[in-house]
Amino acid sequence: MHSLTRSIMLSLLTLMGLSLPALADDEPLRLAVIGLDHGHVEGVLWNATARDDLQIVGIYDPSYALFVKYQDKYHLDPDLFYANLDQMLDETKPEAASVMTPISRHLDAVQSCAPRGVHTLLEKPLAYDLDEARQMAALGKQHGVHVLTNFETSWYASVREAQRMIESGEAGTPTRVIFRHGHKGPIEIGCSDEFVRWLTDPAFNGGGAIVDFGCYGANIMTWLMHNQRPTSVTANTQTLKPDLYPNVDDDATIVLTYPNATAVIQASWAWTHDNKEMDVHATGMSIHAAKWDALQTRLPDQPMTDLEPPTKPDHLRDEWTYLRALVRGQCEVDPLSGIENNLIVAEILDAARRSAATGETVMLPATNRQ
Repeated sequence: MHSLTRSIMLSLLTLMGLSLPALADDEPLRLAVIGLDHGHVEGVLWNATARDDLQIVGIYDPSYALFVKYQDKYHLDPDLFYANLDQMLDETKPEAASVMTPISRHLDAVQSCAPRGVHTLLEKPLAYDLDEARQMAALGKQHGVHVLTNFETSWYASVREAQRMIESGEAGTPTRVIFRHGHKGPIEIGCSDEFVRWLTDPAFNGGGAIVDFGCYGANIMTWLMHNQRPTSVTANTQTLKPDLYPNVDDDATIVLTYPNATAVIQASWAWTHDNKEMDVHATGMSIHAAKWDALQTRLPDQPMTDLEPPTKPDHLRDEWTYLRALVRGQCEVDPLSGIENNLIVAEILDAARRSAATGETVMLPATNRQ
């Protein structure tokens, strides 16, 4: 059905208290975009123009100037723009929303979407404030919608295969896992002014690298540990480039302890290169999983061996394929994006921020431990 025709019918049926039938499985996902000041928004805008299984039905942002910035580049119809979020959701009736706002505004988006039955895919992390994360989880449960979190590393075949080798017992039991995530810094890599503005404001991002890149290791480690929460969180932060990042950290180390394992999360805006990799040291072997398909293993006292990870299942090809399949009931929730995992991620980030501020280790309650 043509998007304009469907929009008119939606408006008429809404006035009559009716709704359109459910979309067929082969129809594009009706997607709303909430926020334009996150640099990753270009990913969803580009994908919507390059493929036929996504249809952006509305874009909300307080700033029309930001919409204009992307309008020509991605051939956006001016009628897509809304300066009022609730109006956009009511008039366009999306199935799901891609949330591209500052982290501190994730709760606002879910509060508008969940009661309307709109699933949300939030750019990582879910939250840095544990209370806000719990509110979003409660809204999702109350209204029967998915509140999902998107991490780039969720789509790495290397990470998927590393987890499979641990889960199958092939690698043995993890004892120490080291995560290195980050890049040269948002200013140094050329992030937009609007993106840098909130990334470097603790009121919007909760911190600098500790939140921006500390969340990756917390997410993957929680997955590897079957949603087991750590017993303690210890964090240290520094500002190595105060002339660029005077208000937030640009380098952070978070140590998570478990009864039988330790994770070290190295999150930084001071690497010399884009860095997303982990080393899993297990009782049977070590696994080095880097970006996308880069994977190596090392048996005890043996040299490194390069591996080619198997192709991912089709529904895990990328975040938009996954979101569409999940909304249409064609797959289960992937643990890396799921609310249970990301509530624990929020708890880890909340504790890490407190630890860095006080210089003390934060002990976590003993519930939900295996």
